[in-house]
Amino acid sequence: MKNAEIRSLSESEILERIAAEQENLTKLRFAHAISPIENPNKIKESKRLIARLKTALRSTQLAK
Repeated sequence: MKNAEIRSLSESEILERIAAEQENLTKLRFAHAISPIENPNKIKESKRLIARLKTALRSTQLAK
């Protein structure tokens, strides 16, 4: 998800995406702990997406 797409989301949509991505990250970590996943960079990408979403959420909160 690109930053422009993230900025176009509403505050409630961002919160939903954060929850979904955190759940996805947890699943990836468990899967990687049991047996190595094909692309471990997915964990890194997921963490970065969560950080981008949280940053966008905070900036919208401060803009109000």
